[in-house]
Amino acid sequence: MSQISLPVEVWGVPFDLCGRIPGSRLGPAALRLKNVVGTISQLGFPTRSMGDVVPLGYDAPTSYSARTEAALDCYLALREVVEGSLDRGAIPVVLGGDHSLSMGSVSGALAATGQTDLAVLWIDAHMDLNTPSTSPSGNLHGMPLAALTRIPLSGATTERASVVWQRILQDVVPEPGLRPQNIGWLGLRDVDEGEVANYNGFGLDSAWTMQDIDHLGVPHVLQQVDAWLRQTGATNLWISFDVDALDPVLAPGTGTAVRGGLTYREGHLLAELLYELAFQESSPYRIAGVDLVEVNPMEDVGSNTTIAAVEWLGSLFGKRVMGAAR
Repeated sequence: MSQISLPVEVWGVPFDLCGRIPGSRLGPAALRLKNVVGTISQLGFPTRSMGDVVPLGYDAPTSYSARTEAALDCYLALREVVEGSLDRGAIPVVLGGDHSLSMGSVSGALAATGQTDLAVLWIDAHMDLNTPSTSPSGNLHGMPLAALTRIPLSGATTERASVVWQRILQDVVPEPGLRPQNIGWLGLRDVDEGEVANYNGFGLDSAWTMQDIDHLGVPHVLQQVDAWLRQTGATNLWISFDVDALDPVLAPGTGTAVRGGLTYREGHLLAELLYELAFQESSPYRIAGVDLVEVNPMEDVGSNTTIAAVEWLGSLFGKRVMGAAR
C-alpha cells in the first residue's frame, strides 16, 4: 500500500504535568481550532480525529504521588492507542502536551514494530537525554529519550524520583527499549552536560545542531540524516517534533524557548525534504508516526505558534507552494 493512501489517526494528549511551565495541555485544542485534521486530510490522507487521551484523575492532581500516577496513566494509555493505530495500518499523529508524553507514544511504536525496526528523529532545541540523576530541573519532559533507551540511574537522586524512574522503565518502556543508534537529533542548541555524557557513552554520531545547519544548510544535513536512517536498517521512522525547534520569533508559545532556532523556511524545507525521503515508494523506510508537542497557547502571541505548528505538519505531509506534492 502506498503511504499516500494510509489513514492518519490524530490523537490529542492534553497533558502538561511534567514540563516547566503549565499550559501545553491546551495545545491539542488549539491545534484542532487551527484545522490540524483538515490540513492533513486536504493533502490526500484519509484522516480521523480520535479524541483525547486523558489520564485518570488528571483534573486535580495535587500531591506528588497523584501527579506521578496521572503521568504513568497517561504514558500507558498513549502507548496502547499508538500501538493500536499502527496495528490498524494507520499513521498516528500525537498532539501534545509536554514532551514527556513521547515515553508513551514511542513505547507504543516499539511495541508494534520491534526494537530493531524503529528509528526516531528528534527535532528539538533540547536533547531530552537526561535522567533524574543528571537533570538540572528534574522535569520529566527533558528525559523521554533516556527513559526510552532505559538508561539506569547513576549518581545522587531523591528516593521518590528513583521510584518514578523505575516504574517508567518497568511499566511503560518495553524491553529492551529503543536502540540508541536508532535516534537522530535535529536543531539542537541547548544541551546539558549530563546529556552529552550519555550521548558520548552510547558512542553516537547522529546529532545535528543548529551550528551544523548554519554551516551545511538544510539539504546537506538531510542527506546525512537519510544516510544515517539507511544505516540503521529500520523501516519505520517516528518523528518527534517539539515546536521549540523553531526560533521563538516564530513560535514564542512554548515552555522552554531558546533563541537561534530554525527559521520559517528552514523548518519547512526540513519538513518538505523529510516528506520526499519517507513518503516515496522507493524509500527503505516510512513515517510510522509523529509527535507534535510543547505548543503552549498561554505563552503564545496571538496564535503564531499554533499556526506555525500546523503549517509545519502540513509540509511534512506533502503541502507545497503549488499544492500537494505528488
